[in-house]
Order: sequence, then C-alpha cells, then structure tokens
Amino acid sequence: MNLSLRRMFFSELTFWLVVCGIGLYFLLPLRKSLRFGIDLVGGTYLTLEVQTEKAVEAELIEQMQAVDAKLKRAQKALPTSKHIENNTIILTFSSMQDAQMAAIELKGSMPDMDQSTDGTTVRFSFPDRMIHIIKENAVSRNIEVLRTRMRDIPIAQQGEKNIVIELPDTANPQEAKARIGKAAQLELRIVDKVAATKEDLLYDFDGDLPLDKEILPGTDGYYILDKYAEVTGRMLKEARAQYDESKGFQHVVTFKLNDAGSEKFFDLTSKHYGRPLAIILDGVVIQAPRVNEPISGGNVQISGGFTAESARELALLLQSGSFTAPVTFEEERQIGPSLGQESIRQGLISCLVGLGLLFIFSLFYYNLSGLFAFFALVYNLGLILMGLSWLEVPLTLPGIAGMVLTVGMAIDASILIYEHIKEELSKGVTIKQAVQTGFRDAMVVILDANITTFIVGVVLFKFGTGPIQGFAVTMMLGILATLITGLFFLRSLFNFMLNNFNVQKLRI
Repeated sequence: MNLSLRRMFFSELTFWLVVCGIGLYFLLPLRKSLRFGIDLVGGTYLTLEVQTEKAVEAELIEQMQAVDAKLKRAQKALPTSKHIENNTIILTFSSMQDAQMAAIELKGSMPDMDQSTDGTTVRFSFPDRMIHIIKENAVSRNIEVLRTRMRDIPIAQQGEKNIVIELPDTANPQEAKARIGKAAQLELRIVDKVAATKEDLLYDFDGDLPLDKEILPGTDGYYILDKYAEVTGRMLKEARAQYDESKGFQHVVTFKLNDAGSEKFFDLTSKHYGRPLAIILDGVVIQAPRVNEPISGGNVQISGGFTAESARELALLLQSGSFTAPVTFEEERQIGPSLGQESIRQGLISCLVGLGLLFIFSLFYYNLSGLFAFFALVYNLGLILMGLSWLEVPLTLPGIAGMVLTVGMAIDASILIYEHIKEELSKGVTIKQAVQTGFRDAMVVILDANITTFIVGVVLFKFGTGPIQGFAVTMMLGILATLITGLFFLRSLFNFMLNNFNVQKLRI
C-alpha cells in the first residue's frame, strides 16, 4: 500500500465511515430497530382513575394499627375497640379517664391529625390539607408502580386523579390491561373461621358482623378474619419466583419482609400459634396455612397451582409494589394503524422535501462545499435514528417534527462555518489555514446557539408529557448530532480533501 492510499485509509474520515457502517447494520430494517409511538403504529389509549379515597383509608388504617404500640410504650390503657368510620379513627376505652390519658399521649405522636374526645370515645381524622397531600401522593405512587410494571410505556397524569397510558402496537392489550389493573395489595391476617358460604359464617354472629371483622372469599370457601392487617405488602423487601424441591418442584413465589415487617410477622405468628394465617392478594384469600411455630426472618412462601409464567407475573407485581390506591378503567380508545401509516408517509415526505430543497440550495450557493454540508446533514439524521434506537425512545409524530427542525438547525451550523471560511479566504490566507480558522471561530457561536436550545429541550422534557417529551428528546438528540457532524464530521471531510488532493482553489 503506497503512502497516499495509507494516508486515506487511516484518515479521520475512515472512523466516521466505520461508525456509519455499524449504525446501518444495527438500524436496518428500521421497523425492527426503532420503537414507534402510538400515533404512528396505532394501539390503545387507557385512562385510569385512582380511587384516592382508598389511599386516605389506608393511611388511617396505618395510623390506627400503631395506636396499641404507642400506648403500650407509654404504659397507658389500650382501647377496647377501634375501627374506621367516615374517614375517622374511632377508639373506645373502658373509662373516661383512660380515654383522656390516651388522648393526651396520642396527641403528641399524631400531630398531623385532628382530635376530639367524647366520654370514653376518642376520634382522629386528617385535616383537609393532609387529605389533599395523601391523594396527590397516591396518584404519583401509582404512576411509579405502573412504570415499574410496564417499562418503556408512556404513562402520564391527567387532572387530579386520572392516569393516561399508551400501549403502542401491543400484541395482547388484554394481558397488559390485566397487569395494569391488578392492585397487588398483599396482606397477612389471622383467620377466625372458614365456611362454605357467607351465611354459615354470619350465623354465629346472628347476622351482625363486628366492626373489626371481615368476610373474604378464598380457595376453600369464605373466611372470617380481622378487618385490618398488621402485615402488608408495604413491608415487602423482595419477591421472586422459584422451584420448591420439597413440594415436587412446584412453582412457588417467595417474598421477604423488611425489618419492621419481620418484627410484626414474628409477633403475629407468636401470638396466634396453631391458627390459620391467611395470605390475601387483592381481597382474595389465596392460601391459609396453619401457624405451627413463631416465624422469624420475615420469609414467606406462596404455593399452589402456579405455572412458571403466573409465578413470575405475581413476583413481578409484588416486587414492583402495590398500588397505594386501587384504579378503575374509565376510558379505552383504539387507534388504528392506517392513521399512523399516513403520518409516517407524510413525515417522510416532509423530511425528503426539506432535504431536497437544502441540497439544491447548498450546491447552488456553496458548490462542492455545499455537497459536504449535505453529507453532514444526512449523517446527522442517521445519528438521531441511532440515538433513538440505543435509548429505546419511541419515535412519535412530534418526534418527526423535531427531526425536520433539526435539519434546519444542522444546515445553519454549516452556513456559519462557511461564512467564517469565506472571511478568512478574503484576507488572502491559505485554504487549509482558512478552513482551520473558520471551524475554530464558528465553534463558539454554534455552541452558544445549540446549548441554549438544548436547555429548552431539557425543560420541555422535564415538565412536558407524552408528545411534547417525544419532540424534546428528538430535538436534544438532533442538537447533539448537529454538534458532532458540524464540528467534527464536516471538518474531517475538508481535511480529507485538503490532505489527499491538490486543491488550489476553494469555491465557497
């Protein structure tokens, strides 16, 4: 290999050509490497409503469950009964004195709650300000859980308590809906009695169930148990699906409780030795093993009829966390793929028309240098597509608009560079020196213009939703690609030409 060929082969341009080849290898075909938004390929829009009142009730239950422990530490009398009614914790004591002493003690440990005392009854409730915060947090927490369950699916809040989910090009939307709608609320409660029907259970209470008891359905009929669980999925540390050799290699789901949950679980199994312990998921008793000994460590196993897929699904739901409040499906809209195909076609046409006009303008105004600018522009678009594929960001219709905008920004960077080169050539300097100075002087202006626009893109992505975020991502990728192609790739083209060809005059 002679010296000139070796110099060409090991030039800066070779690096960019290798990057281009690798990018094409992973990008083609585009339909498999890129993810498309729902507005381009069709799909399902789901609107969920968060039952925020249930979140308030859950917070009240948590506060109520802590009452006994707080009073025990202070060596005060415990309530004879406690329940929740109309978003109010109602504690009943055996005497007025006990109620007064307990009210004074609990006031300091429950400062965010309003308190009132009437004879032997003490009531606690959240003020309106706290209720508003709890409801807001419930929606935010549910969105976090959904994003963990449905990775890379656009999810956004709408209004005060609605959540909008986009399922683009989903092969099985019903399966996705089942996963989305499952609250995965895990509870462990002691069972009082099991019967085939509800009537059999109510017979023992003359049809009037105590306020602190509840009847739930299960695998063996109906169960009567404590209404409020001391150990819940909120105390879950981890969950996994696995085989259990001791049960004939059955698929089981095991989960581990955190330190607080382990302590409560040990206390629960210590006090109720020999009684069934119900494992409840979303209000259904899925298993009720008997407590044979106090259980420490917080390790619990669920077995019985799991397939490998259902065990993994339950483990995923438990690991992602339960909803702070259950959700209901309020609206479902289907978007057909025909509209998306038309959008893609029109978006491609707009890009091609823009590229064509810029190609004509570049050649007419800058001659060969204009052709280099056009090459940089095409390379720019390729880098954007590579970025979308690598980040697994779906390409949406606003994203295509962002790409069209990037085309104009990229050619603007080339124009700034060329105008600086023309100024240097008019001073009578050599072509190589003019090119070096032109790129150096234009760099500051290009960086300033693109960094300010990039900041706008960050703000749009941070505070926007759905389509606006799609536009912001594409625009930010376009800005990065513009800096790379304008300041490095385009310079490599000029250096390749000047180092390997005897250029006497640069028409620019």
